[in-house]
Amino acid sequence: MQPTLDATVFIVDDDASVREALAWLLRSRRLYSELHDSGEAFERMLDQGYVPSQPCCLLLDVRMPGMSGLALFDKLVERGLVDAIPVIFLTGHADVPTAVDAVKRGAFDFCEKPFSDNALVDRVEQAIKLSAEHIEAQRHKAGLRQRLTDLTERERDVMGLVVEGLPNKLIADQLDISVRTVEVHRARVFDKMEVKSAVELANLLRML
Repeated sequence: MQPTLDATVFIVDDDASVREALAWLLRSRRLYSELHDSGEAFERMLDQGYVPSQPCCLLLDVRMPGMSGLALFDKLVERGLVDAIPVIFLTGHADVPTAVDAVKRGAFDFCEKPFSDNALVDRVEQAIKLSAEHIEAQRHKAGLRQRLTDLTERERDVMGLVVEGLPNKLIADQLDISVRTVEVHRARVFDKMEVKSAVELANLLRML
């Protein structure tokens, strides 16, 4: 069975046997994985400019030599990546309180060793779904910002007053232009922003 390539599960664990066992488990559920043997190795990938463009999640061992899983998680928090790369901690019993605290700070979940294979993969799939929703929302916002940059200064002036609910006559008076000019700018704003009403426009701008 070939793995699906539309999502990636990153596995960061210093134990090679654990990495390989998790990779095999994920392949059995058609999930593609990338393996890293240390927190430092994963951070190097981030430093090289990695930005999630496809859904992903991170299976992260709490205890590792050098950079611990918690230290790597803190770096993901600092970079604002925990929504795009949801973190599932792999933890022993003694580290459960630490993992619970990490969940409170934004980690997606933790699984205590030995974990149930099905339960772990179920949570991985849920984390990937969350990542997909976040990435799509970011793409949508980026597209919206691009549409805003395509507006002229006058169109932005008109848009601001339209969103405030002013009728064309008052907008014309405030900007010292004709009502017909307002109508033209308003139509262009609606066209460029891909909306059909002032209410739809206002709701769109609230997403930024």
